[in-house]
Amino acid sequence: MSRDSYLTLSTVSNSYLREKASKFHGFAYPVKSLEEIEQRLKELSKEFHDARHVCYAYRLGPMGEIWRANDAGEPAHSAGDPILNELKSKGVSDALCVVIRYFGGTKLGVGGLVKAYGGTAKAALEDNPVREVLVTRGLRLRFPYGKTSEVNRLLQKNGWESSESCFAEDCRMALMIPQSQFERAKALFHDLGVLEGEATA
Repeated sequence: MSRDSYLTLSTVSNSYLREKASKFHGFAYPVKSLEEIEQRLKELSKEFHDARHVCYAYRLGPMGEIWRANDAGEPAHSAGDPILNELKSKGVSDALCVVIRYFGGTKLGVGGLVKAYGGTAKAALEDNPVREVLVTRGLRLRFPYGKTSEVNRLLQKNGWESSESCFAEDCRMALMIPQSQFERAKALFHDLGVLEGEATA
């Protein structure tokens, strides 16, 4: 992956593991925000309200720069970290993995918990294909008709495409530029005198 793209999950997947009478239910989701993560956790906590532990980990952002691992009452680093490690091993971000445990009466020990939580997370993630997400930034252009050919020449030369355009009294375009080319594109359109500003989408 270049810095213009990253991998995330394609769909929702799940898994199940039984270890010494303890039952482990695993779930993996593509997610876009902390709010969506919170909603997923609420839904699972409601569905599995009688479970003792709802452990999870997530990674958000192109580089997985926002992350958390939660042991949810299990011994420190015995649940959340193994789940997070499986997300890292899969190479995905914008992803949430949850493992729910029903205690079976027999303690597994820290090593056993690490193996069970990591194994359940891995199984859920294995059934979830990855997809590539492009990292882009937006620019807005505004220019008179007379500059249309110059703008189009820049677009064609660099392989950039307009996501939106409007031709009224003057011409307007919205572009999504690969992140690694953004500053160069911004400078080129500024020098051409057609740059109106940056766009959020």
